[in-house]
Amino acid sequence: MYIKYIAVIFMFIYSLPLFAQESDSVKTEILNEVVISDSYENRMSRNSALRVDVVSTDFLNEHFTGNLIQTLEYIPGIHSMNTGSGFSKPVIRGMGFNRISVTENGIKQEGQQWGADHGLEIDAFAIERVTVRKGPSSLLYGSDAMGGVIEISQLPAPSENQVYGEIAMLGKSVNGTLGASVMSGIRKNSWHLKLRFSEQHFADYRIPTDTIVYLTQYLPVYNRRLKNTAGFERDAGLYAEYRKGRYYASYALSDAYQKVGFFPGAHGIPDASRLKNDGDSRNIDLPYSKVNHFKISTHQQYVRNRATVYLDAGFQNNHREEWSLFHTHYGNQPVPETDPDKELVFSLNTFNSSLKTDIVYSRWKHTFGFDVQYQRNTTGGYSFLLPGYRRFTAGALWLGIFRLSGKLSVSGGIRYDYGQIDISAFRDVYLEKYLHERNYASDIIEAYKWRSHSVNRHFGDVSCSAGAVWTLNRFHQLKVNLGRSFRLPGANELASNGVHHGAFRHEQGNASLASEQGWQLDASYVCEYGGVMFTASPFVSRFDRYIYLKPTGEWSILPHAGQIYRYTGVKAVFAGTEVELKIDLPHSLTYRITGEYVYTYNLDEYTPLSFSPPASVRNSLAWSYKILQLNVELQSVAAQNRVARNEDITRGTNLLHFGATLKIPLKETMADITFSLQNIFNTKYYNHLSFYRKVEIPEPGRNFQLLIKIPFKNRLK
Repeated sequence: MYIKYIAVIFMFIYSLPLFAQESDSVKTEILNEVVISDSYENRMSRNSALRVDVVSTDFLNEHFTGNLIQTLEYIPGIHSMNTGSGFSKPVIRGMGFNRISVTENGIKQEGQQWGADHGLEIDAFAIERVTVRKGPSSLLYGSDAMGGVIEISQLPAPSENQVYGEIAMLGKSVNGTLGASVMSGIRKNSWHLKLRFSEQHFADYRIPTDTIVYLTQYLPVYNRRLKNTAGFERDAGLYAEYRKGRYYASYALSDAYQKVGFFPGAHGIPDASRLKNDGDSRNIDLPYSKVNHFKISTHQQYVRNRATVYLDAGFQNNHREEWSLFHTHYGNQPVPETDPDKELVFSLNTFNSSLKTDIVYSRWKHTFGFDVQYQRNTTGGYSFLLPGYRRFTAGALWLGIFRLSGKLSVSGGIRYDYGQIDISAFRDVYLEKYLHERNYASDIIEAYKWRSHSVNRHFGDVSCSAGAVWTLNRFHQLKVNLGRSFRLPGANELASNGVHHGAFRHEQGNASLASEQGWQLDASYVCEYGGVMFTASPFVSRFDRYIYLKPTGEWSILPHAGQIYRYTGVKAVFAGTEVELKIDLPHSLTYRITGEYVYTYNLDEYTPLSFSPPASVRNSLAWSYKILQLNVELQSVAAQNRVARNEDITRGTNLLHFGATLKIPLKETMADITFSLQNIFNTKYYNHLSFYRKVEIPEPGRNFQLLIKIPFKNRLK
């Protein structure tokens, strides 16, 4: 999508408010004070037996990084699996990849979630409200939600007719980020329309070291910049809604494009000659990735007496390309005539539809639902990792909530899902010829020439849950939930077979894998008294056939591939807790401490699971006075010594951060200026979940960041 041309349209739309009716020509009336005794956050908390965190606009502004998942890291239990400063994917309570669902406007975001170096293609500037559900969510969201859900939704439309909008500007020192976003909206009677265009450009990011080490080999980092990690992101979006009587509808269209370089020492075999300074920190050289995510969706809603019917439908295309200077491991593979450096291509088309009905009686609320998803993935490029496939899933659910009293409610539900996946075979003629030339036995050649066999699997599984929410009084609330969840194996887990250069290994699927299944017990306690708030959210889970990449000890016959890592199902345990304490102190001070801990264990191998986040604690002190807020935070991350086989341990660290927010009255709105300073002492540390951890690349160094948001609003008659 060449969405840069859409910028011209947005500049025209942005100019419209300059000619809109001025507010002083509208009659102004002074109304009596209205006290709001409920909130969206409270309603969400009461209606779910799971731990639910609702992220406000102020939180998003205060912790904004230009990357949604890195922003959400400030919520206990949420982690970001990073690839440099460009890509991030969510991890909730130690679970990531296809075990976490991200939904936007009711539609599940679908891309290449299985890859550690594949990020989330969503415009961070366009995020208005986020709801995080921790724990088993397969009942409502189906497969891929066994670890939790991140819901992205829109704020309600303005209450009166108006033209409004916002200009946002972002700057970072650690990678020279220059970003801007323009949004313009209009509310006119039954219609509400918003358009947004955002763009970010960033250079090679800085790290607090001059060398990195890979397999005992020291590699230089010139000028303390990680070469070829520059990139840019360009996003455009349209959102419209219509409300008339009992009927409500919304429509969303978005297109996100990213182009980001890969550090040459982390794509394939690191080579010092490829790391020499080229004098340009903003160029994007080989290797790099290009991703375009196009999505269109609609939500339809109709209310009739006690029933509300919801229909969600959408289409999305996720197109990912990885480019690297043509190279062959066989010697007999010719250079492609077109796009010779296009190494891998994945193009995923997804169709979603969901129909749900809520029926409310005096104490009962019943939800019935049915959803369908169809996917088709095609591949290309001169290399091979994953074959093309088709995937179909359908599920039906019932969920009931019964309010025994004003203080106690219980809930329970059941869901059945059916899934079918059809994976194409792939014969590697170049590998076959290579093995013939080296006089391998015919049975070995026959086994290896088929990089992917044809696989046609059918799956069926049940998820269920039972829970209770007990609000003892206005100071205490207790939740407990027991759920059974599942996840259908992905195409990569069933049929991948190739060298994953970024991960430095030969990854091989297992066509006989069954779906993951598990039981999870979650609890949550919240206490609010005066200026003190305390929460604790313990959990424990046991899974059968938990799928992970297991080092086999078998040497791959593919050249330069090393050991084979094969997807395997094992029994596993997850346990842990998140805690938070917030105290309002005298003199406009607020102290907050949060902590989190995750314990994982492979019951078959008697080792921890890979990618287990370390325990961490955040201590912060904030001071507020009128339009100014200052805060300082000490982030302490424990060492992660409980690692899987062939996984590196990661030492702990302490990081100091500072932030300031200034709210400036601007006509009928409020402009926000947010300044932050991360890693004040430029501490060298490692993120255990980072894609670059394998080659001992530390996290970005000291970073000065400035975010300016200038809203405008003009009332209409």
